[in-house]
Amino acid sequence: MLANVMAAPVLLFAPFTGAWVDRWNLRRVLIVSDLLRAGLIALVPVLYPFGHSLATVYALVFALFTCNLFFLPAKSAITPEIVAPAQLLGANALLALAGVLGTMVGAPLGGWMVDHWGWAHVLVVNAATYLVSVASLWRIVYRPHAHHAAPPAFSWGAYLREVGEGWRVVRGSAPVGLALTALAAVWVGGGFLNAAGNPHVQRAASLPGMERVGVLLLVLGCGSALGTWWVNTRGRAFPRAVLLGGGLLIVSVGLAAFALTSLFAVFAGAAFVIGVAAAPAYVLSETLLQEGTEPRQRGRVFSARDFVMRLVFVVGGTAAGFLTRSAGTRAALLVGGGLIAAAGMAALAWGRRISRSAAAGRGAPPAS
Repeated sequence: MLANVMAAPVLLFAPFTGAWVDRWNLRRVLIVSDLLRAGLIALVPVLYPFGHSLATVYALVFALFTCNLFFLPAKSAITPEIVAPAQLLGANALLALAGVLGTMVGAPLGGWMVDHWGWAHVLVVNAATYLVSVASLWRIVYRPHAHHAAPPAFSWGAYLREVGEGWRVVRGSAPVGLALTALAAVWVGGGFLNAAGNPHVQRAASLPGMERVGVLLLVLGCGSALGTWWVNTRGRAFPRAVLLGGGLLIVSVGLAAFALTSLFAVFAGAAFVIGVAAAPAYVLSETLLQEGTEPRQRGRVFSARDFVMRLVFVVGGTAAGFLTRSAGTRAALLVGGGLIAAAGMAALAWGRRISRSAAAGRGAPPAS
C-alpha cells in the first residue's frame, strides 16, 4: 500500500508539473520544496498518535512525494545553470556518488537509530536533514535564466501548449531518447530485481532473512560508486552511447548470472558487476538530458523523465511478479535480462543516429 501511495503522485501529476518548474526560479523551487518536505516529515510523529490512523501517514507521504515532483526536476535543471559546461559531467558524477554513499551510510545508520531511539525521533532527525539542505541551497550563487525571471501570464491554453512542447522534445531529440532508453532499462531492471530478485535470494538461502539482501545492496552500491568514479575519469575517453549501451549489455549478463545460480558468492559478484555497469545510465543520462534540452524546457523534460521511470518500474515489477508466480524467479530474471539487453542494443542504435546527425551537421559523410 505504501509503495502505491509513493508512486501515485508521480504517475498522476509528473507529466504536468514540469511546465510550472520552467516558469519559476529554480533555487526558490528547491528551497520551498525542502521546507515543505521537512514540515511533512516532522508532522508524522505529531499527527499519528491522534487515532493511530495509517490514513494520516499515507496522506503525508502522498504530499511528500508530490513535493518531490518539483524538487527533482528543478535539481536536475539548475545544475547546468550553475556549473560550467566542461564541469557538468563531473558535477553529475559527484551528485550520483553522493547519493550512493548517502544510501550506503544512511540505510544501516537509520536502521540502528530506529532500533535504539525509536521511529518518531528518527523522523525528526530526518526532517532536520532537509533544513541542512535548505541552508546549503540558500548559499548557492544563482542568477535565474531570463524565462524564470519574468514568466508569461498564465492561461490554461498556454499551459497545455507548454506541457505538449516538453513531450515533443522527449519524442524528437536523439540525445534525450538515448538517455531515457538507458534510464528506463535500469528502472525496469530494478522492478524485476525488486519483485523476483529478493525471493530468488531467499529461496537459495539456508536461513531466509533480509541480512543477505542487505549485504547484496551494499555490494551493489560499492559497484555503483566505482562505476560512477570510472565514468568521470577513464570513461570520458569513450563515446557515451557505447558506455550506455555496453553497460546495459553487461547488466543483462550480470542479471542472467544472478538468475542461474544459487551461490551467494555469485550473487555478490553479479551485484557488483551490475552496479559498475549501471552507473553510466545515471551519470551520463543526466548529462545528456541537460545538454540536449534548452534551459526553458528542462523542467518539463526532467518531469517527463520521472514519470517514465516510475511507470516502467511499476510495469517491470508487475510483469516480474506475474512471471515469478507462473514460471518462477529464474525465468522472471532471465526475461528482465533480455529486456535490458534489448535496451542496450537500442541505446547503441541511438548513438549511431546521433553520430549521423552530427556528421550531417558538419557537412561530412556519416561514418559507416
